[in-house]
Amino acid sequence: MAVSLSSPPCLCPVLSSLSVSLSSPPCLFHCPPSPLHVNQVKSALQGRGRSRPQKRQHRNSSSASGDQELVSRMKSLELENQGLHKVVEDLRAALFKLENRVRVLERSPAVPCAKAVTVQSVKVEEDDDDDMDLFGSDEEDEEAERLKEERIAAYAAKKSKKPALIAKSSILLDVKPWDDETDMSKLEECVRSVVADGLLWGQSKLVPVGYGIKKLQIGCVVEDDKVGTDLLEEEITKFEDYVQSVDVAAFNKI
Repeated sequence: MAVSLSSPPCLCPVLSSLSVSLSSPPCLFHCPPSPLHVNQVKSALQGRGRSRPQKRQHRNSSSASGDQELVSRMKSLELENQGLHKVVEDLRAALFKLENRVRVLERSPAVPCAKAVTVQSVKVEEDDDDDMDLFGSDEEDEEAERLKEERIAAYAAKKSKKPALIAKSSILLDVKPWDDETDMSKLEECVRSVVADGLLWGQSKLVPVGYGIKKLQIGCVVEDDKVGTDLLEEEITKFEDYVQSVDVAAFNKI
């Protein structure tokens, strides 16, 4: 006998797909759902709906952290790449300089070698000349002696052309009269009348001696080779009417 029931279909397959464990076994006759079954289905659907946003948030946060780490690693790699580029450029510049230097050295070794060869050859030739020339040393000594004499003669001639240094002296004379009645102006006139080559009279003054007597103190400059103190005393004392004596008060070389 076929029995048809107008009851709604059973929710057991839905619950089994949602991994919901039921407290009762599945219905074999498509019985209407019980209130317990309905509540379990609702709670399962709500829990599944809540878990989806949490999983999405977790995925988004993990992807963001991964992107940041990747960006930081890329930046570090870029910095390292720049440093490596700089090192490579420096190495290239140093290598270029080294190549230029090697080229210059490869081109220029012939010149110093030639110089060394010429110097050595000249030294060898000089040694050979010294060995072979038995009388060359005497000729060289005579030539050096002749050059020395010529230089000495030239120096003497040059020195003779220079004006010779004239030795001079400064002399201060004390000329004493006979008494206080002697005309001192006439006495000074007589002293200055003495003339000689290399004699130049200077300033004069009257210096009191005592008892109204004054002496004439007069200076002069003389050339030592031409005029001396003896000559001056001899010439001045010739004026016997005015001069009693002549003394040298000071004598200084100029």
